[in-house]
Amino acid sequence: MLRYVYFSALILFSTAFCDQTDNVNAISEALGHRIGKYLESLGVQVDLDLVVKGLQGEKKGDDSPMTDDECIAAISELQDKLFEKQSEYNLVEADKFLSENSKKENIVEIEAKKLQYKILKEGKGSQVQLSDAPLIKYTGKYLNGSVFGQTMEPEIIELSETIAGFKKGVLGMKEGEKRLLFIHPTLGYGKDHLTEPNSLLLFEVEVVKTNGLNKPDKFISESPDLKKGIR
Repeated sequence: MLRYVYFSALILFSTAFCDQTDNVNAISEALGHRIGKYLESLGVQVDLDLVVKGLQGEKKGDDSPMTDDECIAAISELQDKLFEKQSEYNLVEADKFLSENSKKENIVEIEAKKLQYKILKEGKGSQVQLSDAPLIKYTGKYLNGSVFGQTMEPEIIELSETIAGFKKGVLGMKEGEKRLLFIHPTLGYGKDHLTEPNSLLLFEVEVVKTNGLNKPDKFISESPDLKKGIR
């Protein structure tokens, strides 16, 4: 509903603005880009020719094939179906990847076909315990390589507040150690992740200090990236 209100407001605002400027052609094209971005944000494949037909029909006063409420309900239903389809596909891909990955050299399984890691750099000294709040650096990625969260500086992480796969994957790491974690969606976000439901998560994690609670408060992050990445 909010998207519909936003879209309607965009049309009204842009029309009013066009009446007050000579640069109508550029604004008209820019408005087309804004509409295109809105349509892309729906996650639904639409027929642009019919979209243009609808715009022209609205201008001429033609009746729409759907009421506003019917259109919103239809879009919502289609989005739900696409979400479920993407969720099922991602889960199959996660299962397949972890099954194959478990056969590779230097892959350690914490939970069979659910949680794996590979040591990228050896550490030494004390190990991260469940009660610790380690000072770490990390980058979180999807299977396609796109980054969804990362720390710009080392951050103190309360393990009790992280997803299960991250917590279990970091436990036992030594200071200076760097691991690549492979987390099944059941130990990650599952279907709660709205953009990539049931996605396999890859985290490159480095432990700077096994317990960073004696560090200054400025190291404790409340950044959106941190919360988005592992919480």
